[in-house]
Amino acid sequence: MAFPLESFVNSVKTLSSQGNLSCLYEFLENSADLLSKNTPHLEAALAALDVQQHSLGVLAVLLARFTAASAGGAAGDAAAAAERQMEEFVEGCTVDQIRYAPDSYAELCHLYTARLLAVGRPIKGLRVLPRAIAKIQAGPHQLTSIHADICQLALSARCFRPALAVLEDDIADISKENGKLDAKHVLLYFYYGGMVYAAVKQYQRALYFFEIYFAVPALAVSHIALEAYKKHLLISLILRVEAPQLQKLRYHESQRQTIVRRLRPLCPAYTELATSFSGTHTRPDQLLALVDRHREQFNRDNNMGLVRQCVQSFHKMSIQRLTKTFVTLSLEDVAARVQLPGGPARAQTYLLAMIEDGEIFASIDQRDGMVRFHDDPEQYASPETVSRLERELATVMALGRRVQQLDEEIQTEPAYIQKAHKSAQEDDSVAPSSSQNNKVANNLM
Repeated sequence: MAFPLESFVNSVKTLSSQGNLSCLYEFLENSADLLSKNTPHLEAALAALDVQQHSLGVLAVLLARFTAASAGGAAGDAAAAAERQMEEFVEGCTVDQIRYAPDSYAELCHLYTARLLAVGRPIKGLRVLPRAIAKIQAGPHQLTSIHADICQLALSARCFRPALAVLEDDIADISKENGKLDAKHVLLYFYYGGMVYAAVKQYQRALYFFEIYFAVPALAVSHIALEAYKKHLLISLILRVEAPQLQKLRYHESQRQTIVRRLRPLCPAYTELATSFSGTHTRPDQLLALVDRHREQFNRDNNMGLVRQCVQSFHKMSIQRLTKTFVTLSLEDVAARVQLPGGPARAQTYLLAMIEDGEIFASIDQRDGMVRFHDDPEQYASPETVSRLERELATVMALGRRVQQLDEEIQTEPAYIQKAHKSAQEDDSVAPSSSQNNKVANNLM
């Protein structure tokens, strides 16, 4: 081990044994250049430090190793060894120490994620990063920048269960990571999260994640927000919601105008698709022609799969219109009126899927090929309905309690109290006294 690293290791051990973690964090921040200049000897430094007793020191050394590997300064074997050490570190590090350096800890996880994506082993990180989040989180509802890494790895590995376990926790707090949190990671969490939910066809939840972008104040349009807008529009069409256009979302007027003005002109193909989809006189062949015309754009954005589902949703919407007009139709008539490729067999496939999903209520007579449409049989009096209402009421009540708790925490926050007191003093100084008001009133008379 080089002499500078020996001094580094001794300082880490001394400060750790003294429990002076604040000074240790500052020392490690100032030692980044030293570690980067001695990358060949970092393995020896790691061997001299204990993961549990010197977690902050091990964190700094690992961060230097992964930084060197990402810059091409580490061989394949050394990088693989660093991955193993990362797993051991996450498993054995001390929570009380690493929470002094959440920024360095998160940066290490970002570099680890980039490494796994580069070598094509994303599924490996899905075992490590959930444990990493659990150790750095102040609570299950706190968002860290590492959340976006898990979602990105899940999408790359097409293994969504670990990401869904993280996404299920509603966010009520955001870790500031020593004031170094990059807003990019927050935006990527909601973008990747929306993509994960879209991949497992939980479209309502995906729509919620993409809508977050339209409530976030911003001075300029980011590329992330633009891609989120495209996917939000497509999923709105898939769900056949009443108002897929953003101008009808219930957000602040100025924010709405900003979204419409800045985002819509940047994606004319998607705007044209939404306009055609919602048109009452649009025929299926016209919609297919529009998709073919913009196929290159949709493929370039990796949204062609969602666009195909939009076309299927358009056919289903056309079938739903038939239920409002006809009581009985043949499968051949359904296929002809909806212009379904594949004829009666394809119409039957659509009808069966819609009946199973509860989108329509109908029965199919296989002998004569007739479809009979029925009214909704639900009377909202079954035990299942009552149970569902109880679950949803419990969710709403829990949300109300959480909002009240957050409101109480804000009102007792010293910074909020100081600012409110200052604002009240300024209002009192600006407002004229009652005698002044009487004098002004007398002069006016």
